[in-house]
Amino acid sequence: MFHKAISLKLLEHTTLEVVFQDGFVKRYDMKTLFSKYPQLRALEDRKLFLKGRLVGSYGVIWNDDLDIEAETIYEDGETVQKREIVIHEASSCAVASARALAGITQKRLATLAGIDQSDISKIEQGTANPTVATLDRIAKALGGRLCITIEMPSVSSPRL
Repeated sequence: MFHKAISLKLLEHTTLEVVFQDGFVKRYDMKTLFSKYPQLRALEDRKLFLKGRLVGSYGVIWNDDLDIEAETIYEDGETVQKREIVIHEASSCAVASARALAGITQKRLATLAGIDQSDISKIEQGTANPTVATLDRIAKALGGRLCITIEMPSVSSPRL
Protein backbone atom coordinates (compact mmCIF):
# COMPACT_ATOMS: atom_id res chain seq x y z
CA MET A 1 0.00 0.00 0.00
CA PHE A 2 1.22 3.50 -0.80
CA HIS A 3 0.79 6.04 2.00
CA LYS A 4 0.36 9.59 0.74
CA ALA A 5 2.13 12.37 2.60
CA ILE A 6 0.18 15.62 2.78
CA SER A 7 2.27 17.92 4.98
CA LEU A 8 5.77 18.25 6.41
CA LYS A 9 7.31 19.93 9.45
CA LEU A 10 11.07 20.11 9.89
CA LEU A 11 11.79 19.79 13.61
CA GLU A 12 14.98 20.06 15.66
CA HIS A 13 18.27 18.50 14.54
CA THR A 14 17.48 16.04 11.71
CA THR A 15 13.96 15.09 12.74
CA LEU A 16 10.97 15.60 10.51
CA GLU A 17 7.26 15.13 11.03
CA VAL A 18 4.92 14.09 8.23
CA VAL A 19 1.13 13.99 8.16
CA PHE A 20 -0.29 11.26 5.96
CA GLN A 21 -3.60 11.20 4.15
CA ASP A 22 -4.93 8.53 6.53
CA GLY A 23 -4.42 10.91 9.48
CA PHE A 24 -1.30 9.30 10.94
CA VAL A 25 1.39 11.75 11.98
CA LYS A 26 4.86 10.19 11.90
CA ARG A 27 8.20 11.46 13.20
CA TYR A 28 11.41 10.29 11.63
CA ASP A 29 15.01 11.12 12.49
CA MET A 30 17.12 11.12 9.37
CA LYS A 31 20.24 10.24 11.38
CA THR A 32 18.99 6.64 11.55
CA LEU A 33 20.03 6.39 7.88
CA PHE A 34 23.48 7.99 8.22
CA SER A 35 25.38 4.69 8.52
CA LYS A 36 23.58 3.15 5.54
CA TYR A 37 23.65 6.32 3.39
CA PRO A 38 26.64 8.48 4.45
CA GLN A 39 25.67 11.26 2.01
CA LEU A 40 22.68 12.01 4.27
CA ARG A 41 25.10 13.30 6.96
CA ALA A 42 24.99 16.55 4.99
CA LEU A 43 21.58 17.10 6.63
CA GLU A 44 23.39 17.88 9.90
CA ASP A 45 23.87 21.29 8.30
CA ARG A 46 20.78 23.06 9.67
CA LYS A 47 20.48 25.43 6.71
CA LEU A 48 20.39 22.50 4.31
CA PHE A 49 18.00 20.49 6.49
CA LEU A 50 15.54 23.40 6.59
CA LYS A 51 15.42 23.41 2.78
CA GLY A 52 13.58 20.08 2.82
CA ARG A 53 10.23 20.11 1.07
CA LEU A 54 7.46 17.67 0.39
CA VAL A 55 7.32 16.69 -3.28
CA GLY A 56 3.78 15.66 -4.16
CA SER A 57 3.05 12.65 -2.03
CA TYR A 58 6.36 10.99 -2.98
CA GLY A 59 8.44 12.08 -0.02
CA VAL A 60 10.87 14.73 1.17
CA ILE A 61 13.63 16.14 -0.99
CA TRP A 62 16.50 18.45 -0.13
CA ASN A 63 18.43 18.44 -3.41
CA ASP A 64 19.24 16.11 -6.32
CA ASP A 65 21.20 13.78 -4.03
CA LEU A 66 19.22 13.84 -0.78
CA ASP A 67 15.70 12.57 -0.34
CA ILE A 68 13.56 10.06 1.50
CA GLU A 69 10.42 8.28 0.36
CA ALA A 70 7.16 8.85 2.21
CA GLU A 71 6.73 5.08 2.55
CA THR A 72 9.98 4.80 4.55
CA ILE A 73 8.79 7.50 6.94
CA TYR A 74 5.39 5.83 7.28
CA GLU A 75 6.75 2.33 7.88
CA ASP A 76 9.76 3.19 10.06
CA GLY A 77 8.69 6.46 11.67
CA GLU A 78 7.27 6.86 15.14
CA THR A 79 3.52 7.46 15.24
CA VAL A 80 2.94 10.57 17.33
CA GLN A 81 -0.71 11.20 16.56
CA LYS A 82 -3.73 9.98 14.64
CA ARG A 83 -5.85 12.93 13.58
CA GLU A 84 -8.91 13.59 11.54
CA ILE A 85 -8.08 14.85 8.08
CA VAL A 86 -9.91 17.87 6.72
CA ILE A 87 -11.36 17.08 3.32
CA HIS A 88 -9.41 19.83 1.53
CA GLU A 89 -6.13 18.31 2.76
CA ALA A 90 -7.05 14.96 1.25
CA SER A 91 -8.22 16.55 -1.99
CA SER A 92 -5.03 18.62 -2.28
CA CYS A 93 -2.92 15.49 -2.16
CA ALA A 94 -5.17 13.67 -4.62
CA VAL A 95 -5.08 16.50 -7.17
CA ALA A 96 -1.31 17.00 -6.92
CA SER A 97 -0.64 13.26 -7.22
CA ALA A 98 -3.00 12.78 -10.17
CA ARG A 99 -1.54 15.77 -11.99
CA ALA A 100 1.99 14.47 -11.43
CA LEU A 101 0.98 11.03 -12.73
CA ALA A 102 -0.53 12.67 -15.80
CA GLY A 103 2.74 14.54 -16.31
CA ILE A 104 1.15 17.94 -16.90
CA THR A 105 1.69 21.39 -15.45
CA GLN A 106 -0.77 23.27 -13.27
CA LYS A 107 -1.25 25.69 -16.15
CA ARG A 108 -2.19 22.88 -18.56
CA LEU A 109 -4.56 21.32 -16.02
CA ALA A 110 -6.19 24.70 -15.44
CA THR A 111 -6.77 25.09 -19.18
CA LEU A 112 -8.21 21.58 -19.51
CA ALA A 113 -10.50 21.99 -16.48
CA GLY A 114 -11.52 25.58 -17.20
CA ILE A 115 -10.18 26.72 -13.84
CA ASP A 116 -7.70 29.48 -13.06
CA GLN A 117 -4.13 28.22 -12.54
CA SER A 118 -3.91 30.04 -9.20
CA ASP A 119 -6.91 28.01 -8.01
CA ILE A 120 -5.17 24.76 -8.99
CA SER A 121 -2.15 25.94 -7.00
CA LYS A 122 -4.28 26.75 -3.94
CA ILE A 123 -6.03 23.38 -4.15
CA GLU A 124 -2.69 21.53 -4.33
CA GLN A 125 -1.28 23.54 -1.42
CA GLY A 126 -4.33 22.71 0.68
CA THR A 127 -5.27 26.36 1.14
CA ALA A 128 -8.48 26.08 -0.89
CA ASN A 129 -11.58 24.04 -0.13
CA PRO A 130 -12.80 23.06 -3.60
CA THR A 131 -16.37 22.02 -4.29
CA VAL A 132 -17.21 18.52 -5.44
CA ALA A 133 -18.07 20.00 -8.85
CA THR A 134 -14.60 21.57 -9.12
CA LEU A 135 -12.92 18.31 -8.14
CA ASP A 136 -15.04 16.49 -10.71
CA ARG A 137 -13.95 18.92 -13.45
CA ILE A 138 -10.31 18.38 -12.47
CA ALA A 139 -10.70 14.59 -12.46
CA LYS A 140 -12.32 14.64 -15.91
CA ALA A 141 -9.64 17.00 -17.25
CA LEU A 142 -7.04 14.46 -16.12
CA GLY A 143 -8.92 11.66 -17.86
CA GLY A 144 -10.08 10.17 -14.58
CA ARG A 145 -13.18 10.21 -12.47
CA LEU A 146 -13.97 11.53 -9.03
CA CYS A 147 -14.65 8.83 -6.48
CA ILE A 148 -15.88 9.62 -2.97
CA THR A 149 -15.96 6.86 -0.39
CA ILE A 150 -17.64 6.77 2.98
CA GLU A 151 -16.02 4.15 5.15
CA MET A 152 -18.17 2.57 7.79
CA PRO A 153 -16.86 0.86 10.91
CA SER A 154 -17.48 -2.87 10.98
CA VAL A 155 -20.43 -3.71 13.14
CA SER A 156 -20.72 -7.13 14.73
CA SER A 157 -24.43 -6.80 15.50
CA PRO A 158 -27.11 -4.39 14.33
CA ARG A 159 -28.05 -1.51 16.58
CA LEU A 160 -31.67 -1.16 17.56
